[in-house]
Amino acid sequence: MGIIFILGITIWAKKNLLGFTIMNIEFETKIKKLKKKHNVIILAHNYQIPEVQDIADFVGDSLELARRCAEVKAETIVFCGVDFMAETAAILNPEAAVLLAASTACCPMAEMIDEDKLNEWKQQYPQAAVVAYVNTSAAVKAGSDICCTSANAVKIVDSLPVNEILFVPDKNLGHYVSTRTAKKIILYPGFCITHDRLKSEEVKKAKQNYPQAKVIVHPECRAEVIELADAVLSTSQMLKYVKESSASTFLIGTEEGIMHRMHLENPNKKFYSISSSLICVNMKKTRLETILETMQQRKNRVIVPEDIRVKAKRALDKMLEVL
Repeated sequence: MGIIFILGITIWAKKNLLGFTIMNIEFETKIKKLKKKHNVIILAHNYQIPEVQDIADFVGDSLELARRCAEVKAETIVFCGVDFMAETAAILNPEAAVLLAASTACCPMAEMIDEDKLNEWKQQYPQAAVVAYVNTSAAVKAGSDICCTSANAVKIVDSLPVNEILFVPDKNLGHYVSTRTAKKIILYPGFCITHDRLKSEEVKKAKQNYPQAKVIVHPECRAEVIELADAVLSTSQMLKYVKESSASTFLIGTEEGIMHRMHLENPNKKFYSISSSLICVNMKKTRLETILETMQQRKNRVIVPEDIRVKAKRALDKMLEVL
């Protein structure tokens, strides 16, 4: 009886997996036809699910995506990420229609600060230059002096002619920057709920299980986690690091979606997520079917009011000029 039951489950699983695969192929075919017909470019963040990364024209981190948005020539950009990323695309490329592939994909950290809260902090520190992490709304970018990403935050801070910096909204990234610059960093109390979950105890346990592995973590992690890492890197920097490293095993301290590209680009190396909690539910909202539906209905268009767009673009342009 037990053997029959297990056999039945196995057949059911194979049948459903086959159905899922066939459906994905159908979605991919339809998406590719619409891309060609309507001059659509699909951009995806490194944290997206594998099939979304695979259908995209370009996959990258926030800095790489910002650069691509400013350069791309297309009638429509379908953005596979979260809302502030699609806003950034609309700010940098106003000629294109920017569609967010999953309408409810937001960034909780970006929502921890708004224009009013930023103004309150600016009044408290009138001498400070405001550096806004790209994980912010268009309105917050518009009220800032310059933007940064995790890949260039230290360089951006050091490029400014003032010694006092109001860093918003990520306190963990801001603290990391403070350890790499002589400038005074004023920390706003925001954080990435995914990276902030990672605990030092989890890193220590993972290192015990894989003592030869290199530990690489994102600067949005807590300070005590960063102290245990071999390297602290943005996702694009992580990809470069593992490719160039002579090590064969790595413990990854960022959203697990990055490991898809790591496996593809380094088939002979092994990658382990430090914690099962390193999953951003908002990044996982985008599916092939949501991309197709967005393209078919041309819905979820992101529009930034022109007065805000111009000011926000100035802060983003300043960032891109430093690179």
